[in-house]
Amino acid sequence: MARVVLAGGSGYLGRHLAQRLRERGDEVVVLTRGTSGHRGGVRFEHWDGRTVGSWAAVLDGADALVNLAGRRVDVRPTRANVDDLRDSRVNAVRALGQAAAGLDEPPAVWVQVATMAVYGEGGEIVCDESVPPPPDGPRQMVGVATAWEAAFADAVRDRNGRDVLLRCGVVIGPGDPATAHLAWLARLGVGGRIGSGRQWVSWIALDDLLSVVVRAMDEPAMAGTYHVTSPQPVRNAALMAGVRRVVGRRWGLPIPAFGVHVGTWLLGSDAALPLTGRRGHPGRLLDERYRFTTPDLDAALATALAS
Repeated sequence: MARVVLAGGSGYLGRHLAQRLRERGDEVVVLTRGTSGHRGGVRFEHWDGRTVGSWAAVLDGADALVNLAGRRVDVRPTRANVDDLRDSRVNAVRALGQAAAGLDEPPAVWVQVATMAVYGEGGEIVCDESVPPPPDGPRQMVGVATAWEAAFADAVRDRNGRDVLLRCGVVIGPGDPATAHLAWLARLGVGGRIGSGRQWVSWIALDDLLSVVVRAMDEPAMAGTYHVTSPQPVRNAALMAGVRRVVGRRWGLPIPAFGVHVGTWLLGSDAALPLTGRRGHPGRLLDERYRFTTPDLDAALATALAS
Protein backbone atom coordinates (compact mmCIF):
# COMPACT_ATOMS: atom_id res chain seq x y z
CA MET A 1 0.00 0.00 0.00
CA ALA A 2 1.36 3.39 -1.00
CA ARG A 3 0.77 6.71 0.75
CA VAL A 4 -0.13 9.34 -1.83
CA VAL A 5 -0.53 13.07 -1.23
CA LEU A 6 -2.84 14.92 -3.64
CA ALA A 7 -2.31 18.68 -3.59
CA GLY A 8 -5.46 20.40 -4.77
CA GLY A 9 -7.22 17.08 -4.77
CA SER A 10 -10.71 18.39 -4.02
CA GLY A 11 -11.61 19.19 -7.65
CA TYR A 12 -12.94 17.04 -10.48
CA LEU A 13 -9.69 15.24 -11.28
CA GLY A 14 -8.66 14.95 -7.66
CA ARG A 15 -11.90 13.29 -6.59
CA HIS A 16 -11.68 10.69 -9.35
CA LEU A 17 -7.98 10.06 -8.73
CA ALA A 18 -8.55 9.65 -4.99
CA GLN A 19 -11.25 7.08 -5.73
CA ARG A 20 -8.97 5.18 -8.12
CA LEU A 21 -6.17 5.10 -5.54
CA ARG A 22 -8.51 4.05 -2.73
CA GLU A 23 -9.86 1.20 -4.88
CA ARG A 24 -6.38 -0.24 -5.21
CA GLY A 25 -5.73 0.07 -1.48
CA ASP A 26 -3.58 3.21 -1.25
CA GLU A 27 -3.69 5.67 1.62
CA VAL A 28 -4.76 9.06 0.24
CA VAL A 29 -4.09 12.45 1.83
CA VAL A 30 -5.60 15.51 0.14
CA LEU A 31 -4.24 19.02 0.67
CA THR A 32 -7.29 21.28 0.51
CA ARG A 33 -8.27 24.86 1.18
CA GLY A 34 -11.24 23.36 3.02
CA THR A 35 -11.29 21.91 6.52
CA SER A 36 -9.11 19.10 7.79
CA GLY A 37 -10.59 15.73 8.71
CA HIS A 38 -11.43 12.27 7.36
CA ARG A 39 -14.17 11.85 4.77
CA GLY A 40 -14.94 8.84 2.60
CA GLY A 41 -11.79 7.02 3.62
CA VAL A 42 -9.60 10.00 2.62
CA ARG A 43 -7.62 12.22 4.97
CA PHE A 44 -7.90 15.96 4.30
CA GLU A 45 -5.31 18.49 5.48
CA HIS A 46 -5.88 22.23 5.23
CA TRP A 47 -3.35 24.39 3.38
CA ASP A 48 -3.49 27.81 1.76
CA GLY A 49 -1.67 26.81 -1.42
CA ARG A 50 0.94 29.53 -0.89
CA THR A 51 2.94 29.05 2.28
CA VAL A 52 4.57 26.18 4.13
CA GLY A 53 2.69 25.15 7.25
CA SER A 54 1.99 22.19 9.46
CA TRP A 55 0.56 20.37 6.43
CA ALA A 56 4.14 19.79 5.22
CA ALA A 57 4.42 16.88 7.66
CA VAL A 58 2.14 14.72 5.46
CA LEU A 59 4.78 14.81 2.71
CA ASP A 60 7.46 13.25 4.90
CA GLY A 61 7.92 9.63 3.82
CA ALA A 62 5.13 9.78 1.21
CA ASP A 63 5.47 7.41 -1.71
CA ALA A 64 4.12 9.97 -4.16
CA LEU A 65 3.04 13.60 -4.44
CA VAL A 66 0.56 14.47 -7.20
CA ASN A 67 -0.02 18.19 -7.67
CA LEU A 68 -3.34 19.23 -9.22
CA ALA A 69 -3.60 22.64 -7.56
CA GLY A 70 -4.73 25.67 -9.52
CA ARG A 71 -7.76 27.89 -10.06
CA ARG A 72 -10.16 26.71 -12.78
CA VAL A 73 -9.35 28.22 -16.20
CA ASP A 74 -12.94 28.89 -17.28
CA VAL A 75 -12.92 32.60 -16.36
CA ARG A 76 -12.84 35.89 -18.23
CA PRO A 77 -9.24 36.66 -19.31
CA THR A 78 -8.97 39.94 -17.40
CA ARG A 79 -5.53 40.92 -16.12
CA ALA A 80 -6.57 40.19 -12.54
CA ASN A 81 -8.01 36.77 -13.43
CA VAL A 82 -4.98 35.76 -15.49
CA ASP A 83 -2.66 36.84 -12.68
CA ASP A 84 -4.73 34.70 -10.31
CA LEU A 85 -4.59 31.71 -12.69
CA ARG A 86 -0.81 31.99 -12.79
CA ASP A 87 -0.28 32.69 -9.09
CA SER A 88 -2.56 29.86 -7.91
CA ARG A 89 -0.37 27.41 -9.84
CA VAL A 90 3.05 28.91 -9.30
CA ASN A 91 2.57 29.56 -5.57
CA ALA A 92 1.35 26.00 -4.95
CA VAL A 93 4.36 24.50 -6.73
CA ARG A 94 6.76 26.74 -4.82
CA ALA A 95 5.17 25.91 -1.46
CA LEU A 96 5.37 22.18 -2.18
CA GLY A 97 8.99 22.50 -3.27
CA GLN A 98 9.96 24.45 -0.18
CA ALA A 99 8.16 21.99 2.06
CA ALA A 100 9.78 18.96 0.44
CA ALA A 101 13.24 20.55 0.65
CA GLY A 102 12.98 20.68 4.43
CA LEU A 103 12.06 17.03 4.95
CA ASP A 104 14.23 14.10 5.97
CA GLU A 105 12.37 11.85 3.52
CA PRO A 106 10.64 13.83 0.75
CA PRO A 107 8.14 12.10 -1.58
CA ALA A 108 9.81 9.48 -3.77
CA VAL A 109 8.08 10.79 -6.89
CA TRP A 110 6.47 14.13 -7.71
CA VAL A 111 3.87 13.98 -10.49
CA GLN A 112 2.98 17.47 -11.71
CA VAL A 113 -0.21 17.74 -13.77
CA ALA A 114 0.10 20.58 -16.32
CA THR A 115 -1.53 21.47 -19.65
CA MET A 116 -1.13 21.21 -23.41
CA ALA A 117 -2.31 24.84 -23.52
CA VAL A 118 1.37 25.76 -23.12
CA TYR A 119 1.42 25.58 -26.95
CA GLY A 120 -1.29 28.24 -27.32
CA GLU A 121 -2.57 28.24 -30.89
CA GLY A 122 -0.54 25.41 -32.39
CA GLY A 123 -1.97 25.48 -35.89
CA GLU A 124 -1.08 22.39 -37.90
CA ILE A 125 2.11 21.55 -35.98
CA VAL A 126 2.10 18.05 -34.49
CA CYS A 127 3.12 18.82 -30.91
CA ASP A 128 4.96 15.90 -29.35
CA GLU A 129 7.44 16.22 -26.51
CA SER A 130 10.27 17.16 -28.90
CA VAL A 131 8.47 20.36 -29.97
CA PRO A 132 9.34 23.30 -27.68
CA PRO A 133 6.44 25.51 -26.57
CA PRO A 134 6.38 28.97 -28.17
CA PRO A 135 7.86 31.91 -26.26
CA ASP A 136 4.74 33.99 -26.85
CA GLY A 137 1.02 33.38 -27.12
CA PRO A 138 -2.23 34.05 -25.27
CA ARG A 139 -1.22 35.19 -21.82
CA GLN A 140 -3.92 33.12 -20.13
CA MET A 141 -2.54 30.01 -21.88
CA VAL A 142 1.12 30.26 -22.84
CA GLY A 143 1.98 32.80 -20.16
CA VAL A 144 0.34 30.90 -17.32
CA ALA A 145 1.51 27.44 -18.43
CA THR A 146 5.10 28.57 -19.06
CA ALA A 147 5.37 30.15 -15.60
CA TRP A 148 3.83 27.00 -14.11
CA GLU A 149 6.37 24.69 -15.75
CA ALA A 150 9.25 27.03 -14.88
CA ALA A 151 8.21 26.99 -11.21
CA PHE A 152 8.15 23.19 -11.26
CA ALA A 153 11.60 23.02 -12.86
CA ASP A 154 12.96 25.33 -10.13
CA ALA A 155 11.27 23.33 -7.36
CA VAL A 156 12.76 20.00 -8.43
CA ARG A 157 16.17 21.19 -9.63
CA ASP A 158 18.04 19.98 -6.57
CA ARG A 159 15.52 17.37 -5.47
CA ASN A 160 16.67 13.86 -4.72
CA GLY A 161 13.79 11.98 -6.29
CA ARG A 162 11.92 11.21 -9.50
CA ASP A 163 9.85 13.93 -11.17
CA VAL A 164 7.25 13.68 -13.94
CA LEU A 165 5.48 16.54 -15.74
CA LEU A 166 2.23 15.59 -17.50
CA ARG A 167 0.95 18.01 -20.14
CA CYS A 168 -2.71 17.03 -20.38
CA GLY A 169 -5.26 17.58 -23.11
CA VAL A 170 -8.92 18.44 -22.57
CA VAL A 171 -10.40 15.83 -20.24
CA ILE A 172 -13.53 14.00 -21.37
CA GLY A 173 -15.23 12.00 -18.64
CA PRO A 174 -18.44 11.52 -16.67
CA GLY A 175 -19.44 14.79 -15.03
CA ASP A 176 -16.64 16.90 -16.49
CA PRO A 177 -17.84 20.50 -16.89
CA ALA A 178 -16.47 21.15 -20.41
CA THR A 179 -18.16 18.14 -22.03
CA ALA A 180 -21.40 18.82 -20.17
CA HIS A 181 -21.39 22.38 -21.52
CA LEU A 182 -20.90 21.19 -25.11
CA ALA A 183 -23.76 18.72 -24.68
CA TRP A 184 -25.96 21.55 -23.37
CA LEU A 185 -25.19 23.61 -26.50
CA ALA A 186 -25.98 20.64 -28.75
CA ARG A 187 -29.33 20.02 -27.07
CA LEU A 188 -30.19 23.71 -27.54
CA GLY A 189 -29.57 23.34 -31.26
CA VAL A 190 -26.34 25.37 -31.38
CA GLY A 191 -23.97 22.42 -31.40
CA GLY A 192 -22.37 23.13 -34.76
CA ARG A 193 -18.75 24.02 -35.35
CA ILE A 194 -17.28 26.75 -33.16
CA GLY A 195 -15.50 29.48 -35.10
CA SER A 196 -13.85 27.99 -38.17
CA GLY A 197 -14.20 24.49 -36.73
CA ARG A 198 -10.68 23.69 -37.96
CA GLN A 199 -8.88 24.23 -34.67
CA TRP A 200 -7.40 21.01 -33.29
CA VAL A 201 -8.64 19.57 -30.01
CA SER A 202 -6.15 17.53 -27.99
CA TRP A 203 -8.33 15.45 -25.68
CA ILE A 204 -7.89 12.61 -23.22
CA ALA A 205 -10.45 10.23 -21.72
CA LEU A 206 -10.66 10.48 -17.93
CA ASP A 207 -9.86 6.79 -17.50
CA ASP A 208 -6.65 7.14 -19.52
CA LEU A 209 -5.58 10.26 -17.64
CA LEU A 210 -6.01 8.50 -14.31
CA SER A 211 -4.15 5.45 -15.62
CA VAL A 212 -1.21 7.58 -16.78
CA VAL A 213 -0.99 9.39 -13.43
CA VAL A 214 -0.90 6.05 -11.61
CA ARG A 215 1.66 4.75 -14.10
CA ALA A 216 3.82 7.83 -13.46
CA MET A 217 3.66 7.09 -9.74
CA ASP A 218 4.50 3.40 -10.10
CA GLU A 219 6.85 3.12 -13.07
CA PRO A 220 10.47 3.91 -12.11
CA ALA A 221 11.43 4.51 -15.75
CA MET A 222 8.98 7.39 -16.16
CA ALA A 223 10.69 10.76 -15.71
CA GLY A 224 10.55 14.14 -17.41
CA THR A 225 7.80 15.53 -19.63
CA TYR A 226 4.96 13.51 -21.17
CA HIS A 227 2.02 14.52 -23.33
CA VAL A 228 -1.14 12.95 -21.97
CA THR A 229 -3.50 13.20 -24.91
CA SER A 230 -5.25 10.76 -27.21
CA PRO A 231 -3.22 9.68 -30.25
CA GLN A 232 -6.30 10.68 -32.27
CA PRO A 233 -6.79 14.44 -31.88
CA VAL A 234 -9.75 15.88 -33.77
CA ARG A 235 -10.77 19.22 -35.21
CA ASN A 236 -13.44 21.19 -33.40
CA ALA A 237 -16.02 20.43 -36.10
CA ALA A 238 -15.50 16.68 -35.55
CA LEU A 239 -15.73 17.11 -31.78
CA MET A 240 -19.05 18.92 -32.08
CA ALA A 241 -20.36 16.31 -34.54
CA GLY A 242 -19.47 13.61 -32.01
CA VAL A 243 -21.30 15.44 -29.23
CA ARG A 244 -24.38 15.77 -31.44
CA ARG A 245 -24.36 12.06 -32.22
CA VAL A 246 -24.28 11.15 -28.56
CA VAL A 247 -27.10 13.52 -27.55
CA GLY A 248 -29.22 12.62 -30.60
CA ARG A 249 -29.08 15.86 -32.58
CA ARG A 250 -28.54 15.46 -36.33
CA TRP A 251 -27.68 19.13 -36.88
CA GLY A 252 -26.44 22.09 -34.91
CA LEU A 253 -26.24 25.79 -35.68
CA PRO A 254 -22.60 26.91 -36.10
CA ILE A 255 -21.34 29.59 -33.72
CA PRO A 256 -19.19 32.23 -35.49
CA ALA A 257 -16.15 33.65 -33.74
CA PHE A 258 -17.83 36.95 -32.86
CA GLY A 259 -20.71 35.01 -31.29
CA VAL A 260 -18.22 33.01 -29.21
CA HIS A 261 -16.64 36.24 -27.92
CA VAL A 262 -20.03 37.68 -26.96
CA GLY A 263 -21.31 34.44 -25.43
CA THR A 264 -18.22 33.64 -23.39
CA TRP A 265 -18.06 37.17 -22.00
CA LEU A 266 -21.70 36.98 -20.90
CA LEU A 267 -21.04 33.57 -19.31
CA GLY A 268 -17.88 34.78 -17.58
CA SER A 269 -15.64 32.52 -19.66
CA ASP A 270 -12.78 32.87 -22.16
CA ALA A 271 -13.27 32.80 -25.94
CA ALA A 272 -9.73 31.51 -26.44
CA LEU A 273 -10.67 28.18 -24.87
CA PRO A 274 -12.85 27.01 -27.80
CA LEU A 275 -11.28 29.16 -30.55
CA THR A 276 -7.65 28.10 -30.20
CA GLY A 277 -6.29 24.59 -30.55
CA ARG A 278 -3.24 22.41 -30.70
CA ARG A 279 -2.51 19.05 -32.31
CA GLY A 280 -1.00 17.10 -29.43
CA HIS A 281 0.73 13.78 -29.79
CA PRO A 282 1.64 11.40 -26.92
CA GLY A 283 4.96 10.38 -28.42
CA ARG A 284 6.69 9.16 -25.26
CA LEU A 285 3.70 7.16 -24.01
CA LEU A 286 3.40 5.40 -27.37
CA ASP A 287 7.16 4.75 -27.47
CA GLU A 288 6.87 3.19 -24.01
CA ARG A 289 3.96 1.04 -25.23
CA TYR A 290 1.24 2.56 -23.13
CA ARG A 291 -2.07 1.17 -24.41
CA PHE A 292 -4.86 3.73 -24.39
CA THR A 293 -8.13 2.30 -23.08
CA THR A 294 -10.20 4.92 -24.94
CA PRO A 295 -8.36 6.34 -27.97
CA ASP A 296 -11.63 6.88 -29.89
CA LEU A 297 -13.53 10.14 -29.39
CA ASP A 298 -17.04 8.70 -29.84
CA ALA A 299 -16.38 6.07 -27.17
CA ALA A 300 -15.08 8.71 -24.77
CA LEU A 301 -18.09 10.97 -25.37
CA ALA A 302 -20.53 8.07 -24.97
CA THR A 303 -19.01 7.23 -21.57
CA ALA A 304 -18.94 10.87 -20.48
CA LEU A 305 -22.54 11.57 -21.46
CA ALA A 306 -24.11 8.22 -20.61
CA SER A 307 -26.33 9.54 -17.82
